[in-house]
Amino acid sequence: MSRTRELAEGFRDEIVALRRALHQVPEFDLDLPKSQQLILDALAGLPLEITLGKELSSVTAVLRGGGGPGPVVLLRGDMDALPVTERTDVPYVSQHPGMMHACGHDLHVAGLVGAAKVLSAMQAELPGDVVFMFQPGEETSGGAPIMIREGVLDAAGRRADAAYGLHVGSASQPLGMWSSKPGSFMAAADQLHVRVIGAGTHGSTPYRGKDPIPVLCEIVGALQTMVTRQFDVFDPVVLTVGRIAGGTKENIIPDDAFFDATVRTFSAEARAKMQKASIQLVTSLATAHGLEVDADYQVGYPVTVNNPAEFEFARDTIVDLFGADRFRERANPRCGAEDMSYVLEEVPGVYLNLSACRSANPDAAADNHSPLADFDDSVLPDGAALLAELAVRRLHRAD
Repeated sequence: MSRTRELAEGFRDEIVALRRALHQVPEFDLDLPKSQQLILDALAGLPLEITLGKELSSVTAVLRGGGGPGPVVLLRGDMDALPVTERTDVPYVSQHPGMMHACGHDLHVAGLVGAAKVLSAMQAELPGDVVFMFQPGEETSGGAPIMIREGVLDAAGRRADAAYGLHVGSASQPLGMWSSKPGSFMAAADQLHVRVIGAGTHGSTPYRGKDPIPVLCEIVGALQTMVTRQFDVFDPVVLTVGRIAGGTKENIIPDDAFFDATVRTFSAEARAKMQKASIQLVTSLATAHGLEVDADYQVGYPVTVNNPAEFEFARDTIVDLFGADRFRERANPRCGAEDMSYVLEEVPGVYLNLSACRSANPDAAADNHSPLADFDDSVLPDGAALLAELAVRRLHRAD
């Protein structure tokens, strides 16, 4: 067993206890004071230079290697929870009504604290520095770009040379399985908001007004056709209308109707094309029917792109530590989005998945974001060990 794994095993009880404490106090968005304090308490006594965020409850900790100035590795873990009412029966269930760590970020934080403990124990032999990035706001407004603006990538006094992070899952793969892929790993997530503006009238005399509802419905169908006919099937686009509304009563034609959609793309090219083409289609169809339209394409998280060389390095490290049967290379990207993407736009690195699925039937288990999502924190030492091992090997690697 590697030294990082041995050390991580020694911290098992501490990081599992931290995870369960975090799970009981889930907090939302950018202001996470209780989570921040639990992190600070867990890091107390370690040889770290700690900086707190100004615009958010982030924690940035720098470990100076004993080998003098050298490369810098950044390790990231997100902290925030979701507005979900927990329905699990674990003894450490959420104590904040309507809030839950339904996406496993409590495991991310505990695993990163574990990595900080492991690497602190190995400080004298590190030929460079490690930055630990504890980040709020992944589920909402994007805490990563705020932390980047506040200097997390340069927290060691020079730009990070590589960045690594992991995300746990409560379903789909057997417990302890690692997975990732090179290149585009997770989607860009944008939003399309469309309001068709007509003229209301009595439902019995539609010709006396301008009915926005059939035009809105035509636009929804036309957008789906556009996706299948204007975009390469091997560079896919997913457009889902999740909300549609208009009117107040069956015999009243309303003045307007609207819909909101999520748009997922897997390349910068498809994303830019979708932004332009969707607005053009919406505007043209409304105009063709003599109606006006208010269309807004809001750009969200970019594509999460794993550097191919860093992916190979991470895969080989996983195989060395845990065996070839513990890693699966994904054939396709995931349609979810991640603001780790902002870090990977600036610094080469890799984002990995680790299954924390409790069920013997992963395909039937409740997935992330479910009120029934149940994460097995027995994987925490493995997560901590891998993050630490990636840092150690990357710091020793000559570019």
